[in-house]
Formats: sequence, structure tokens, C-alpha cells
Amino acid sequence: MDKSIIKSIILQNQERIETIPLQKRKIKFEQQGNYVLVGLRRAGKSYMLYQNIQDRIQTGESKREDILYINFEDDRLLLRNQEDLDMVITAYQEMYVNHKPVVYLDEIQIVSGWEKFARRLADTQYQVFITGSNANMLSREIATTLGGRYIVREVYPFSFDEFLTYKGIELNSNWEYAPVATKVRGLFDEYFSYGGFAEVFSRADKREWINSLCQKILLGDIIARNDIRNASLIRLLVKKLAESVMQPTTQTRLLNILQSTGVKLGRNTISEYLSYMDDAYLTFSITNFTDSLAERISNRKRYFSDNGLLNNYLFDPITKLLENLVAVTLLKKYGGREDDDLYYYNKGVEVDFYVPSQGLAIQVSYNISDLDTRERETKALFKMATVFPLKKLMIITMDQETTIQEKEKTIEVVPVWKWLLREI
Repeated sequence: MDKSIIKSIILQNQERIETIPLQKRKIKFEQQGNYVLVGLRRAGKSYMLYQNIQDRIQTGESKREDILYINFEDDRLLLRNQEDLDMVITAYQEMYVNHKPVVYLDEIQIVSGWEKFARRLADTQYQVFITGSNANMLSREIATTLGGRYIVREVYPFSFDEFLTYKGIELNSNWEYAPVATKVRGLFDEYFSYGGFAEVFSRADKREWINSLCQKILLGDIIARNDIRNASLIRLLVKKLAESVMQPTTQTRLLNILQSTGVKLGRNTISEYLSYMDDAYLTFSITNFTDSLAERISNRKRYFSDNGLLNNYLFDPITKLLENLVAVTLLKKYGGREDDDLYYYNKGVEVDFYVPSQGLAIQVSYNISDLDTRERETKALFKMATVFPLKKLMIITMDQETTIQEKEKTIEVVPVWKWLLREI
């Protein structure tokens, strides 16, 4: 790798990033902290780095020349190992003698041994920000190498309130009773169908862009990265997972579905493919709170990390999109790969979501005007409340709002677009 190319890229990035227009997101970094940002492709990880860089320069905390930003997906770079990474630091030091930069390493997971390099930077008192699009960056082995020197943040596409800010809507207290509520409800339909990827907000053909992103995730982050030979099989599996949103699904059931199409594969292959999808942040899963450990591994409810991604695979998506959006929102607040506090409950009755630490149980139903639907949803919550010390019972709908009382227990029925804009 020619060091002069690296120098040219460093300089170009310093000039380019300072002028990139941004909608600032709600993220705070400790002043001297080192961070690993992980999450779905195009979710905004790079822009969070840009935001931090611009904030530093605007406040005078750093000068332009103090910034060392490298995107490892830049096709001008051929950085593949630790020696190549060392060359980046050397190139900077030759450009700026006696400077110690703030280091931003974007999509570094493609470089073998990156975690050892990252630890060495932290050990030598560099401040470092790293991004990656694969959950393997959170593996126990890598975490051990990093040695507690980095703070991990999972990054998701825009929330509904961030989407509204992009659209120029600022909400004050009691906004629900003001004329702006009509605008909020109207904009919600777009967010509901096409999700939170900022790049899709201003596009006329949103579905085309989302379909292109799905192909990049499948081809680049799943198929190529894991050397999968049967690309059509992984596409079929994604389609079946989309159709199965809302329903607990065992690996055995998925295996039978795929084998019924004439495909020959084993249970281990299914398990690996599901893991690859989760690692790429395309999907995530929650388990039954009452299951045994073995059952939790095999029997899960699976969701997509953004409604736009799910909608790309469905023809009649409304009810699935509603539950998926609630799942994603709960995941951001209560989920996580190490400290999961989000489940579904299925033992005698079925409840869509259960958050034990909050005593929170949630059903999701598009409409409960039908008496049978209303009874089914409320009965499950009230019965679950006799088993667990629940503090809050909710039914999240598309537009209905009321309260349902039974003895000393109350169920709050709330429209999803209002629920998204308040503290749960």
C-alpha cells in the first residue's frame, strides 16, 4: 500500500467531513472515552462519527488537523492486516509531527486483527472511535482483547421522533391536543411503512432504495462475509422469516418449510444462517420467558431491525409491521445481547412482550373493536397479571385509545404513534 495514498485520503477526509450537512442525533460520548459503534448497514454509524468530528471542531476542542478518519470500505485502500493499520498512524505522523490525533476507524471489521490494533491505540492514550456492521465485534474473544478499554454502543436507524425532526416537526408538551397531532399522524404512515433510514426519507421511490439495501446486506454482510454458496437458500429463508413475524418459530419448523421446496440442508445450516442474519443486524429474536434454556435457543419470535426491511418482503404487511415496530422500539430500550430484558410469554396464554424488570406486559393489536379480539387480548393480560407482579398492562393499537378496567387492574390502550413519542 502506497503511503502517499493514505496521506491523500486523510487530508481529503479532514476537508470533506467538516462540510457534510447533518441532522444531529441524540448521542453523547464521554470526553475521553473510546467507543465501538455497531449496528445495521446505513443506520447512521458513520454520521455519528461525522457529528462528533464537527462538534469538536466547532467548539474548538479539536482542529481539523487533529482528526484522523479512515473508512475501510474506501476502494482506494488496500488495508488487510495489522501492519497496514500501523501504516495509517505512521502516515499521519509524517504529515503532522508531534500531533496525537483523535482516531476514527469506520467499518474496521474487514481488517484482520483490528482488535489488537485498537487495544494498542487505547493503551498508548489515543482516543479512538470505531464502527462496524457485524455483531461479531461484540464477541467474547474480541471483548477480551479490547480489555474493557472501549464502550460499546448499538446504533439503530432513526426513531420516530428523529424522523419528525427531519421533517421539521418539533413537539412541545401537550402536543397530542394541538393541531400538530394531525401532522404527526399523517407522517407516521410513511415512517411505519418505510422505516428509519435517513437516506430514504427524501426519495420518491423508497421501495427501490430499500430493496437495494436489502441486497447489499444479503450479498455483502451475510453471503460474501460468511462464504455462503447457496445464495438462493438464504434469500428464501429471509422471506420465510418475514412471513413468520409475530409467530414463535422453531428451527425445526423453518427446516421443514425449506425442505418442502426441495432444498436439501441440515439443522446446523439453518442455525448458522439465522446467526449470520442476526450478526448482520438484519434480524433479531426474543425468547419465551418461561421456556427451558434448550427451548429458548430453538423456539424464538424473530423480527427485522427496521420496518422498511420487513416491508420489502411482504404483500399484506400491516399487522406484522405494527408488531415489528413495537419490538424494535422495546429492543432499543430493554434489549441487548448481553443484558436482555425483553421476552414474549406463552404459557396458558400468549402475551406479545414482557419486560420483567419493569413489570410491563404488552399486547399488540391493530384494532380491538371486534369483541372477540378485545376479549382475547385483555384476558391474556389479566391472566398473566395473576402469575407475575405486573405494574403496567398495555395494548398498542394503530389508532384506538381508551382504558379497560377489571377489578384492581387497568389496561391502557394507546395508539402506536403516540406510544413511540413518550417514555414507556
